[in-house]
Amino acid sequence: MDLASSIGGKIQKGEVLSAVDKYEKYHVSYGGQEEERKSNYSDMVNKYYDLATSFYEFGWGESFHFATRWVGESLKESIKRHEHFLALQLGLTPGQKVLDVGCGIGGPLREISRFSSTSVTGLNNNEYQITRGKELNRLAGVDKTCNFLKADFMKMPLPDNSFDAVYAIEATCHAPDAYGCYKEIYRVLKPGQCFAAYEWCMTDSFDPNNQEHQKIKAEIEIGDGLPDIRLTTECLEALKQAGFEVIWEKDLASDSPVPWYLPLDKSHFSLSSFRLTTVGRLFTRNLVKALEFVGLAPKGSQRVQDFLERAAESLVEGGKREIFTPMYFFLARKPESDSN
Repeated sequence: MDLASSIGGKIQKGEVLSAVDKYEKYHVSYGGQEEERKSNYSDMVNKYYDLATSFYEFGWGESFHFATRWVGESLKESIKRHEHFLALQLGLTPGQKVLDVGCGIGGPLREISRFSSTSVTGLNNNEYQITRGKELNRLAGVDKTCNFLKADFMKMPLPDNSFDAVYAIEATCHAPDAYGCYKEIYRVLKPGQCFAAYEWCMTDSFDPNNQEHQKIKAEIEIGDGLPDIRLTTECLEALKQAGFEVIWEKDLASDSPVPWYLPLDKSHFSLSSFRLTTVGRLFTRNLVKALEFVGLAPKGSQRVQDFLERAAESLVEGGKREIFTPMYFFLARKPESDSN
């Protein structure tokens, strides 16, 4: 029932179906163009997260990201470790002021704040996710050290040199321009301090002339609210252009002992992540269909479930072919003497 009442986020229930129509038309499968997605990225991403957030939380929990995983480690454990790894790479110390760029409903910022005893501000342009995040902060008892700011990460209403560290977890892939996004992050970060991120990227194995590769890329874009998925090399170049010194970078998916896409793989069954399995997704699909039929979930809910399922299948295929990664990691530093 919580899932049914949350579908659509801040979109009026009677307008969910038309929002699905408008969202789908941004994408290649429905005749959409990359430039249109980039120029209207804020509307597209907001519609996506209004429509998809309740499904994410229902199936995935509070942290909407993948993780490297050890044999014998649960999905939940791997997600926490992935967040702790980021905090350790940034060298976070108690009392520091940290910015989470594109924070979702705040699962990672709550975990990182508790792990490192820092104050974390989550920046997000989606009103529904912020409302949900504030309630979860209150329930977790971290509302004194964690807060949210509704803003566009391409033009942050924040002063220069105001944060001790900045991170982004599978979020800046929504930016229409990596350089513009990284430049804003550079501006608000204090000199000598670091920015770390996990980026969604196409790898060097991606062939733009391969129709199967292009189909996988397009399905991931529509299923995950992305204007365009950049190559790892494009992200690296944008970082350098923005003024960052790159300390190290690597596609962490390349040597994960357990494949990052395993929770979405139809051939895999797990009780600990049941809702992500084939049986669990079938259950969710039928549940949403029934809720929509009796009027408890808004019309269009099943279509949201459908494009999320297609994205899951393409993520698995992209992972198996090694043409896509959700965890191109980099740690970059803003020079002490900022000449930009």
